[in-house]
Amino acid sequence: MSTIILALGLVLCVEGLVFALAPLRLEQILEALRDISPEARRMIGLVALALGVALIWLSKSMGA
Repeated sequence: MSTIILALGLVLCVEGLVFALAPLRLEQILEALRDISPEARRMIGLVALALGVALIWLSKSMGA
């Protein structure tokens, strides 16, 4: 459970930094995402998910 709370906290920190430091750049990124097909966005999401799970597994195996 502590790992989930840690992960959520880290996500909120990163997301908060993006909104706080580069709100206009975020709008540009969202506009660029509209040009990508839904299938490509889904694949990007699945790759990000797999990478996240792999990083969590790696950190847990290292004793975190």
